[in-house]
Formats: sequence, structure tokens, C-alpha cells
Amino acid sequence: MIKKLMLAVATLVASMGFAFAQVDVNKADAAALDSVKGVGPAMSKAIIDERTKAGPFKDWADFQKRVKGVADKRAAQLSKAGLQVNGQAKDGAPVTAAAKPEAKSDAKPEAAKPAKAGAKPADAKAKPEAAKSAT
Repeated sequence: MIKKLMLAVATLVASMGFAFAQVDVNKADAAALDSVKGVGPAMSKAIIDERTKAGPFKDWADFQKRVKGVADKRAAQLSKAGLQVNGQAKDGAPVTAAAKPEAKSDAKPEAAKPAKAGAKPADAKAKPEAAKSAT
């Protein structure tokens, strides 16, 4: 029972990584840009104005050069939050949908705590109950 519950929780956590949509600066409207964490109405207006004035952004370097207030650190944060330029994430910033499951798998060994001396494992308690239900 506990294993099924843990599997359901793990599945839910893993699927949450896919809930974040990728937003391309060359295709998105103001509402889509505002949905990215770190992009507010002022930045989305600046992005759309610059895109209208000088055409689509070629790459992240072009985006950073043309949009005021976006340096390397901010660009990496925006990319991690799901912002893309021509379908590409910023170098050095993981794409959210791919990064979330990896981060969770890396976190599991850290989250596991060593058992206390003399403590019985959870499976030891479950085995007698399983034996009883089998008879």
C-alpha cells in the first residue's frame, strides 16, 4: 500500500516538471511572456517592442544585447523558467521539462537518511502482514 502511494507521489512530482510550458520570445504574445517567471509587463512590452522594431531575435546573445536589463545571469534564470530564443535554451541553463526529472533523481539519494542502529526496515514490518493476508 505504501509503495503504491509513494509511486503515485513520485509520478505526480515527475509530471509537474512537464507542466511548465516553453515560451519562445519570437512567437509569444504579452500574456505568454508574462507567464514566464521573472518576466513582467514592462519586460514583455520591451521584448515585443524590440521584436517589432528590429525583427526576430537570432539567438540569446542578440536577445541580451537588444533587451535592456537582461545580462547573463538574468538570461540564465529566464531560460530556466522556460523562456527560449528560436526554440533554444540559454547555454548553461537547463530546459525545465528535461531538467526537472533529472533534479528529482539526483535529490533522492540526498533525501535518503541512514537508518538508526537497531531500527527495523519498513519491509520487515510489511512482510508479516503480507504473510497474514496471503493465508
